[in-house]
Amino acid sequence: KRLPVCNTPLSPKLATLVLQDLPEVTPEITQDAFKDRTTYRAHLPGAGVFQCSITGLSFEVKSAATITYRYETWTKYLSKADQETCVPAGPLFCIEAQPGVVRVVYLPHFICLAEGVNTSLCFIAHFKSGKMTLERPTRLVAFSAVLENPSFSLLGVLWRRLRSTLSSFPMHSLVLIFQQLSAANTTLHLYLIPDDNSLKQAIERQEMNWNSKLIPKPPPFNPLFFGCIYRVTSTNSVVITPESYLPFCYKSPKEQQLFVEIYIKNMTEEIGLLMTDTRNGTVVWRASLRSGDINPPACVSKTLSGAAFMKQHKTELCSRMRQLPTILLHLRDANVINSDEEEEVQDQNTRQRKNRALLELAEKKGLDAQEQLYKILRMKDPYLITDLE
Repeated sequence: KRLPVCNTPLSPKLATLVLQDLPEVTPEITQDAFKDRTTYRAHLPGAGVFQCSITGLSFEVKSAATITYRYETWTKYLSKADQETCVPAGPLFCIEAQPGVVRVVYLPHFICLAEGVNTSLCFIAHFKSGKMTLERPTRLVAFSAVLENPSFSLLGVLWRRLRSTLSSFPMHSLVLIFQQLSAANTTLHLYLIPDDNSLKQAIERQEMNWNSKLIPKPPPFNPLFFGCIYRVTSTNSVVITPESYLPFCYKSPKEQQLFVEIYIKNMTEEIGLLMTDTRNGTVVWRASLRSGDINPPACVSKTLSGAAFMKQHKTELCSRMRQLPTILLHLRDANVINSDEEEEVQDQNTRQRKNRALLELAEKKGLDAQEQLYKILRMKDPYLITDLE
């Protein structure tokens, strides 16, 4: 099947600069439980370039503007024929903005440009009236595809397949490790995913429902490749199920992401985890699990309640609590706060005042709200919680 392609030229000089030091905007967040989707609304104060603090989506605007956007699902819009010839290289967004106000949009991608990859295979997909057209980005920078004078619809970065293999497509990736706090001894879930915020958020929400906490570890130190198999092993005696092999692939945020379960009967010493490329045995990732990373379920049950923890450590939390936009997003997802309450917190003019406003709001809402906030903090900033405890 031949796909329609616009002939906008790709810049001959490939810029590999990362978007840095852009003014961040924290969007309003609206949760539609009936449609199971989250919508973001960014109010940009004037002309300039701004980056969403949650999604990484960036805009250059001519004047003050309000832009609405949300994640969408590639598999919902890519036909089976298109899925044979294209593979997602970043999140798919539904974006709405006043015509003509956006000069440039920067769409996140996870292609590793440092590997000298053939960028002629990279396109931006538009979906309108059920049809997909492909347009070459104006240029690529690290982690973003740049499109000037955009028209908005469903937009996302795609990679065209030349052959059935994708070995020429190096990607930035993430390894996420979660400890199931209610499981026997130490039970971990290890995920290998593209560096895509929509996937990461979906996994965090699922694991939170399973009463898990995130154990932060660095990403792989080599680019990975779709279609390849990576093996997870340990320097110690652990049980890995259903098997130690993880295929590296893209699965929609609406689908269950692949993971391996790692069972550690006795966490008495440092345990090393390795991930190797099965094609050549090259180690692409390694990490150490230490006793400080793991809180056995028995210890968790004996710690302070959420309310008692918030009361005892309120001063430290006001000064040290970070990732507020993400925390607020999770509280909205859990129906702990509404949009007006979120706006009330965000209206404070310093980070410490925002943190204090959130903690006082949780106090007013009672024990369940404080327990939920504690649970979110335990997942998003486990080092802070461990330090305070």
